[in-house]
Amino acid sequence: MKVRVAVNGYGTIGKRVADAVLKQKDMVLVGVAKTKPNFEARLALKKGIKVYASSSDRIKLFDEVGMKGTGTLEDLLKEVDIVIDCTPSNVGATYKPLYEKYKVKAIFQGGENHDVAGFSFNAVCNYREAIGRYFVRVVSCNTTGLCRSLYALDREFGIKKVRAVLIRRGADPAETTKGPINSIVLDPVSIPSHHGHDVQKVLPNIDITTIAFVVPTTLMHVHILNVELQREATEHEVVDTLSAYPRIKLISATEGLSSTSEVIEYARDIGRIRYDLSELVVWWESIKSFGREIYLTQAVHQESIVVPENVDAIRAMTRLIEDPEESMRLTNESLGIGR
Repeated sequence: MKVRVAVNGYGTIGKRVADAVLKQKDMVLVGVAKTKPNFEARLALKKGIKVYASSSDRIKLFDEVGMKGTGTLEDLLKEVDIVIDCTPSNVGATYKPLYEKYKVKAIFQGGENHDVAGFSFNAVCNYREAIGRYFVRVVSCNTTGLCRSLYALDREFGIKKVRAVLIRRGADPAETTKGPINSIVLDPVSIPSHHGHDVQKVLPNIDITTIAFVVPTTLMHVHILNVELQREATEHEVVDTLSAYPRIKLISATEGLSSTSEVIEYARDIGRIRYDLSELVVWWESIKSFGREIYLTQAVHQESIVVPENVDAIRAMTRLIEDPEESMRLTNESLGIGR
């Protein structure tokens, strides 16, 4: 059986999720919905993807540029089992009544509040709890990165508390109207930022406080973690623990990888489409142990880290696969993660 999938929103995340669904043998991408007929819509059509207008009043826009659509989002929802909502932050919640109307399961992204689904998801942390659910929220890129490393450390050593500083990119590469130009922005000025609270939606037992800043770059986020463990751990033990997870990639500054721009160049050179790195990147040399207290620095490619999580959420919600390890293995293999 193949699950029939729709993607609502075909921008930074939506087009990556759609491409990932196309690579899954147990899924079929029925179509994507867009608000405007831009280059992304045209490229989707060239790939053979059916493009639907987000609403009936948008069909005319597609017709005017010779981009004949297949219908509207409502037409698309009649044909699918599940929709992945990749619309801009706080927009996805406005579509929820429509998904409910057509009795379609829905996955929302981290830009929506936890309450939109009542359940926040990360594959390695709580896959089994998502099985059969009607609505799921895949947590944001920053939260995904934090969940991956903290889950691994907590499972092996136990975590007493986490204090983390997040250096966030100002905008995605295509977002020309966003981001600071010549400034470091405290986001927020008060402590804590929302990211730690969001981690607790997935890992409720983790005592975590986060501080966030926005800087003028488009490439990646960087996190500096200070973690107090329940028992002592050597640096080698931490390295071995993190290395056991395919969605965590350890890199070394000795190979010329001491900045986010070099990490992105590395992704280009290993042939990653759009220079995507769905793995959480951890610098080997940044891992420092003081017995029960460890430090590490990690980087998050904000455009792609949540893509495999969406694929696994589909399998869990539709009961395609109830074993999280098997779903993640299939997703990783199909997307080249962990190679």
